[in-house]
Amino acid sequence: MKYLINTPIEQRIKDMAVCDRPRERMIAGGSQSLSDQELLAILIGSGNRERSVTLIAKDLLELMDKKSTVTYEDLIGVPGLGTAKSTLIASALELGRRRLPSKRRQISTPADIYPLIRHYATRMQEHFLSVCLNGAHEVLSVNVCSIGLVNRTLVHPRDVFA
Repeated sequence: MKYLINTPIEQRIKDMAVCDRPRERMIAGGSQSLSDQELLAILIGSGNRERSVTLIAKDLLELMDKKSTVTYEDLIGVPGLGTAKSTLIASALELGRRRLPSKRRQISTPADIYPLIRHYATRMQEHFLSVCLNGAHEVLSVNVCSIGLVNRTLVHPRDVFA
């Protein structure tokens, strides 16, 4: 499976082979076949003269990894996102939050966590994640504590407990 993340970040969508473009891959293989960066690129739609949509999507994904709740003010600060695209993304995030099932997912084995974090497998850097559970073993949140290098990451206990 080929992901946009493995292609050069500066690459423009129109310079890609038609079969490698995110929209066409989504039509052919469904949304599950796309990385988070590709899904954001589809949502953003297009870049501008200074920045390609793939570069904007990469910056947006980094912002979303760092903050658990992304606001309109955070989005408008991403170079290449204007008012229209920032409100579109903020609306999509809020709609996704509202549509989540009200019953939290219960974790009984380590394998139950995999569906929650499998989208991190396509990242080019290691991510140290913490999954917070309540007393009933229901997932409260999944947090990125540290982003490291290609094959390792360092984390301090204060980052995990924060």
